[in-house]
Amino acid sequence: MRRFVEGVDRGQTTLLPECLGDWVEESNPVRAVDVFVEALDLADLGFDGVQPLAMGRPAYHPSTLLKLYIYGYLNRVQSSRRLEREAGRNLEVMWLTGRLAPDHKTIADFRKGNGPGIKKVCAQFVSLCRQMGLLAKASVAIDGSKFKAVNSRDNNFTKGKIERRLAQIEESVARYLSQLDTADRQTVAGEAPSEELAARTTRLKEKLAKLEEEVKRLKAIEQAMLAAPDQQISFTDPDSRSMATSGRGSGMVGYNVQAAVDTTNHLIVAHEVSNVGTDKSQLANMANQAKAALEAESLEAFADRGYFKGEEVLACEQAGITVTLPKPQTSGAKSEGRFGKQDFRYVAEEDVYICPAGERLVYHYTNEENGLVLRRYWTSACHTCALKAQCTKGPQRRITRWEHERVVEAVQTRLDKNPDAMRTRRETVEHPFGTLKMRMGATHFLMKTLPKVATEMALHVLAYNLTRVMNIVGIKPLLVAIRA
Repeated sequence: MRRFVEGVDRGQTTLLPECLGDWVEESNPVRAVDVFVEALDLADLGFDGVQPLAMGRPAYHPSTLLKLYIYGYLNRVQSSRRLEREAGRNLEVMWLTGRLAPDHKTIADFRKGNGPGIKKVCAQFVSLCRQMGLLAKASVAIDGSKFKAVNSRDNNFTKGKIERRLAQIEESVARYLSQLDTADRQTVAGEAPSEELAARTTRLKEKLAKLEEEVKRLKAIEQAMLAAPDQQISFTDPDSRSMATSGRGSGMVGYNVQAAVDTTNHLIVAHEVSNVGTDKSQLANMANQAKAALEAESLEAFADRGYFKGEEVLACEQAGITVTLPKPQTSGAKSEGRFGKQDFRYVAEEDVYICPAGERLVYHYTNEENGLVLRRYWTSACHTCALKAQCTKGPQRRITRWEHERVVEAVQTRLDKNPDAMRTRRETVEHPFGTLKMRMGATHFLMKTLPKVATEMALHVLAYNLTRVMNIVGIKPLLVAIRA
């Protein structure tokens, strides 16, 4: 005869054991959080309130609130109100905080006011990972991903959005005026309009009045938007920006989160939150941050074609960073079926280009454009060339060479020698982003403005790295490493 497992009587005198520690076993992740925070010098990291005041109501120690937040982000509980509830009902949180239960305002104010310190805690854990030997190989993959802000798309305005909205209003006004003309024609001269017709006319006039008010509102927004540096304005979160994503029509108002991820253990060694929608100017910055975090003399970095920019690649080379990334195909001639620059071979010893027809394009002069020093090459044999139609529409084909073009060519050579580099990049850096977004759920950042969003992202990254290390080495070895 089958039986169910029976629980204990809820009305019994002793429901819990005498010690909370009996409910938190040695391999519980909450013990790693406790030991890690206790090992930090919070005053040195810049946290407020480490030293208690002589007068006034006793405050919560920053370590208690930091433990609470790390626990929350480890367990997908990021809201201060939800953390307040957990402190009063969750045995692990009771053990972690010593049964302290701060209110949600105190919890939220801690995160709001200790952003720099929280970022340093995240960096401290990366340093611990390096000491544990988990970041022995100086090799990272760099990528960016868009994360939603609390600002909705309706509360974000760009020049294009306002123009489209005004055009829609203009169409609506024309339609309502046409309906008013139709209503006038349905009224017999000298007679009052019917009750139904009068009601319709009143509704149409109310709609026109509302549209007129909307036009005034949009015009005022347009003036503020045009005065902004990037001609974009957001009302709920002023630092958030409208950003395009890979899917058509799937743009969002949010932030561009950059990350440099270790290629061996997929730990995030450096990250940064930006409200610039493109990755083009982020390569050298992120690579240098990763190099500093790893304390390496040299670094190998992989990135996708969205990061390709000659000046950034040059800055990386000068910093001892070897970059591998593909060059985007932006040649207009190639897209139209003609020869692209890649079809011309450069001979460094003679400083000439050899065209597909075998002619030599020699150097003629140097000029500067957009801060770049460019060398110009061409030949006079184009007008008699049989391949001219496949090469250029003008009198002669000219080739432009940047003074540091060899740096870009070296990047392409490395990619040709290592065709699996982009697979390594994809398998390395897209895993953490997928995990972070899965943990956040189908939601957005809870905080507003760039510095506070950066604080929130630091907590997400710390929780990700902590979980990753516990999965790789286990909780007990991690506790030993922290105590050491």
